Amino acid sequence: MISTRYLIVGGGMTGDAAVKGIRERSPDGSIVLVGGEQHAPYARPPLTKKLWAGGDEETIWRGTTEAGADVRLGRRIVSLDLDGRTATDDAGDTYAWEKLLLATGGRPRTIPDSDGVVYFRTLDDYRAVRARVHEGARAVVVGGGFIGSEIAASLTTNGCRVTMVFPETGIASRVLPEGLSAFVTEQYRGHGVEVLTGETVAEAHGRSVVTGSGQTLEADVVIAGLGIVPDVDLATEAGLTVDNGIVVDELGRVDGRDDVFAAGDVANFPVAALGGRLRVEHEDHAKSHGRTVGTNMAGANAPYDHLPFFYSDMFDLGYEAVGEVDSRLETVETWEEPNRKGTIAYLDADRRPRGFLYWNVWDKVDRGRELIRAGAPVDEAVLV
Repeated sequence: MISTRYLIVGGGMTGDAAVKGIRERSPDGSIVLVGGEQHAPYARPPLTKKLWAGGDEETIWRGTTEAGADVRLGRRIVSLDLDGRTATDDAGDTYAWEKLLLATGGRPRTIPDSDGVVYFRTLDDYRAVRARVHEGARAVVVGGGFIGSEIAASLTTNGCRVTMVFPETGIASRVLPEGLSAFVTEQYRGHGVEVLTGETVAEAHGRSVVTGSGQTLEADVVIAGLGIVPDVDLATEAGLTVDNGIVVDELGRVDGRDDVFAAGDVANFPVAALGGRLRVEHEDHAKSHGRTVGTNMAGANAPYDHLPFFYSDMFDLGYEAVGEVDSRLETVETWEEPNRKGTIAYLDADRRPRGFLYWNVWDKVDRGRELIRAGAPVDEAVLV
């Protein structure tokens, strides 16, 4: 039996941030972090960005052990006894805890019978793709969203011949307004990427993809970025409330308990500024929510009221976004240079802002947060 004051289930950025949050208030409390990967917690955004532009792997490590956590790698917690405050991992070790954090993240959505496809999410995925990349290598990227668009751009700038396949009408169409998505799609084509829009995948394997229309795409590597499904199995089996993630309160507590918490990608949390709940899968939320919930595990009693932001780089285009950024919402676009530099506001039925996307505009996220929290109908003048 391994006894600890704080047990963290999950070895990603959220788990690391929670360790550091706990340490702010509990310098001596024992912390055990159990992670399924063979690697200590690391930053994920460089896997599709900076590491492809010459960045050093040594820069991605989060320093979790140095923060005073007992990090146990290559282990998965497979069962919880909430009444007995114990957990058991897949090697048969049992952990007794006083406070528990579920930071289990998510599992990639997959294509049936797709042996050899790299579902790009981890450092091992990055290394597997790197090993197959060379000048002129052929890559098929399934998915036109966040991961797909970034890895397609990075592979192209590293000399690969890239084909993108996805059913939507344009790249990042779930986030960007239709016109901007169409512009980005043409920019990718201008960089030499073959973009097959409105196309499904009938079969996918490590060296080929067969599209729904019957086209066979041969490749040296096939990569899929289809989003994730929150990993709620432990919570469900333990009888905790689950609804598009593990439902938590403003402190990160599950079902009102003071000993069980959830944070990061897997947590469905309340957002007072938007009058509802969200589940967010990006870096800023992983770090900010993980840290806040960690402090609450150690008694801070601090409500999480942060509106997380996210960002993306696509060749020479990029953005920062905050709040609810969904292309199905009404949008107001204010351009300094059409499709090159501007602000997009995402509005509710009363024209109150729910989110902002700053396209090649930087350091405006805090202003966006102020406008969302103010809740006043958008005046286009304030967007300039």
